[in-house]
Amino acid sequence: MGPSREKLPKPDPRDKNPLMRGKNWGGGAKSGRERHRRPAGSGRPRQGLSEPRQRPAGDLVLLYGWHTVRAALENPARRIRRLYATENAARRLAEAGVAAKIAPEIVRPETIAAKLSPDAVHQGLYAEADPLPVPELEDIAPGVTLVLDQITDPHNFGAIVRSAAAFAVSAIVTTARHSPDASGVLAKSASGGLEHVPIVLVQNLARAMTELKDRGFLLVGLDEAGDIDLAAAPLRSPLALVIGAEGKGLRQLTRATCEIVARLDLPGAIKSLNVSNATALALLLATRQLQKIQG
Repeated sequence: MGPSREKLPKPDPRDKNPLMRGKNWGGGAKSGRERHRRPAGSGRPRQGLSEPRQRPAGDLVLLYGWHTVRAALENPARRIRRLYATENAARRLAEAGVAAKIAPEIVRPETIAAKLSPDAVHQGLYAEADPLPVPELEDIAPGVTLVLDQITDPHNFGAIVRSAAAFAVSAIVTTARHSPDASGVLAKSASGGLEHVPIVLVQNLARAMTELKDRGFLLVGLDEAGDIDLAAAPLRSPLALVIGAEGKGLRQLTRATCEIVARLDLPGAIKSLNVSNATALALLLATRQLQKIQG
């Protein structure tokens, strides 16, 4: 599904910082259940367009683009290690009242471009930062949660994160393996959404779904061969929308763990959508229905 991504080393799940209870999800991310901390679901910021030519050292994540870097600078939980800005971009930040956490290095556009792939749109801003702390599964706040089943394309994943931030999703749950890093392309596609939506990384998706079910979440899978139109499905909160990879859809065990498998009934000649667009539509339908229920 989509362009292949560069394989980065997966982090060691044994990192047990008492404040983070997990790992970092980002440019050198840790494996296992690496995640951003803060009660999953309390709004706050996370971040790319093309894979970088040069990757930051260690566990640093790469952020570039106006919305991505601005959101990171405005997020108290994000520690910026290095900031490059063109004169115009630095002026824009000042005019927008964005306080830089560190003094930016004023550079020419080509200096930033040299760190990125040719198709990357950096808009005069580039930062290297620490990964955000990640929450545990039990930290997810009630509301709407997304569960992503092996969505590996960073553009699609990033677009989903952007939609999740727009619809105030509590958290995104995905596997530590078969998921892209929260850096570079994904961060740019998320357009600042990584700073607002916690990402929970788990080893076994079906087991994590069962844990959510035990906590009272209604598990609703999205599949074009679903049994009922999502708009007519009996939804309730807390809700977990389960999204499969483009082309493959939900894996068998993932689908079997869902309590409802719904489809999106579309009126036009084309009956399917890109996975990120389908997720945005599903979030709109689910949010409207839950708002009606809650009065």
